[in-house]
Amino acid sequence: MEVKVRRALVSVSDKTGVVEFVKELQKKGVEIISTGGTAKALSEAGVNVIGISDVTGFPEMLEGRVKTLHPAVHGGILADRTKPDHMKTIEEHGIKPIDMVVVNLYPFAKTVAKPDVTLEDAVENIDIGGPSMVRSAAKNFAAVAIVVDPADYPIVLDEIGNTGGVSEATRARLSAKAYAHTSAYDWMITNYLSAKFAPEDAAFPKEIDLRFEKVQDLRYGENPHQKAAFYREPGTAEPSVATAKQLSGKELSFNNIYDLNAAFELVKEFDGPAIAIIKHTNPCGCCMAPTLAEAFVKAREADMVSAFGGIVASNRPIDVATAEAITAPNSFYEAIIAPGFAPEAIPILTELRKWGANLRLLEVASMLGAVPNTIAAKDIKKVTGGILVQDRDIHDLKPEDLKVATKAAPTPEQIEQLLFAWKVVKHVKSNAIVIAANNQLLGAGAGQMNRVNSVRLAVAQAGEKAKGAVLASDAFFPFADGPEEAAKAGVVAIIQPGGSVRDEEVIELANKYGIAMVFTGARHFLH
Repeated sequence: MEVKVRRALVSVSDKTGVVEFVKELQKKGVEIISTGGTAKALSEAGVNVIGISDVTGFPEMLEGRVKTLHPAVHGGILADRTKPDHMKTIEEHGIKPIDMVVVNLYPFAKTVAKPDVTLEDAVENIDIGGPSMVRSAAKNFAAVAIVVDPADYPIVLDEIGNTGGVSEATRARLSAKAYAHTSAYDWMITNYLSAKFAPEDAAFPKEIDLRFEKVQDLRYGENPHQKAAFYREPGTAEPSVATAKQLSGKELSFNNIYDLNAAFELVKEFDGPAIAIIKHTNPCGCCMAPTLAEAFVKAREADMVSAFGGIVASNRPIDVATAEAITAPNSFYEAIIAPGFAPEAIPILTELRKWGANLRLLEVASMLGAVPNTIAAKDIKKVTGGILVQDRDIHDLKPEDLKVATKAAPTPEQIEQLLFAWKVVKHVKSNAIVIAANNQLLGAGAGQMNRVNSVRLAVAQAGEKAKGAVLASDAFFPFADGPEEAAKAGVVAIIQPGGSVRDEEVIELANKYGIAMVFTGARHFLH
């Protein structure tokens, strides 16, 4: 059933396109009621508006807190047009029907995202009248169109232009969207106030209501038979794949996004110029060096076979020298994520090689001073029928946290390399082993069902470079066989959590080979 739109109430916080929208409504004979700042903006643009006070017979009061909470407003919205007694009642009280409500809510999320926001500012941006009007109109969608998103203005105008009203199907869709709008708004307020007044409950609340906004539909998921989409956490500001801007290349795939996240989270670990190359979420190359170009070259050297077709992440803007190294002969990469690209570097990356036209370049904000926001500080894993929620693994190991377990103590240089390897192994799938030297990943063993096989894989990849290198293990060694494989390959220092019932056997093995071994007391499982 079509509902003719003769009277609309417009009161929006997001004024994107509202002037143009309302002008078109007015051309189609729609009477406009408006409030506060919206009424002012429309009037200044030459739109004839009826002030809300003229409808209610009361002035806007209490600094605007009370203006639409009135029977003249909600009676006009909620009256069931199919019930004669409803229509008789509003007529007796001089209430005119309102056929469309155009409302979106105070910018609470933007307000509380400000670093200097006060509780008073936050509370003042808790909308009361807006959600009430939205919910009233959404409830009565059989007779009223509710519009909360400027993106829907063209659809509404098109339908009104064709029939003078908004179709039943569109009203129903807009109603569902409106409830999602108010629900998300209440969720943001709940999160803010819980963190403010009940932080012990905010960390792991009794119930979790997850809210994410769609960024884009994806061609498919991990495999072509799986449908997929990418969603972003509202209000997130941390530099990440979710906040990145794609500058060029093909559309991102599900696996691209997952790998880009893995790569970028790894390079975030380092203060100096660093590059990570990821294949199937595991680092096949990683290096921190004096220059970004050198870091890339050494990262690629770790496993040039696996690096082909990989994902590249940088914690510095990509300069010309690095772009030239990336596009060296016999190379190919799917995507690069970095906090910027030098203007001269972009054509090198996108034009020098045939594959450059499809190369996805993603730009993130500067990482300086970036702090994880509340929800991003939690890690969520889906299981069938539920989710697992845990603190994000942002454990920062310091040299003073290390406990020397062997007769030989690591040198300062070895400690530096052990800490580098420890940062890398945190991002390798368990069971995880990393061999490194000179701030360069040399070999990695990932995702094996036993730890000794992970050591063997890392040793095989490192080859002769394992001599004099260090080894990191994400969890303790349950037997001495893993360290023995490393010792035979020439590894001189090991970092591991410790805590096995066979620690003494492992320590004895390390002492036998003169290896310096330190315990961290923390592990980095990544399943």
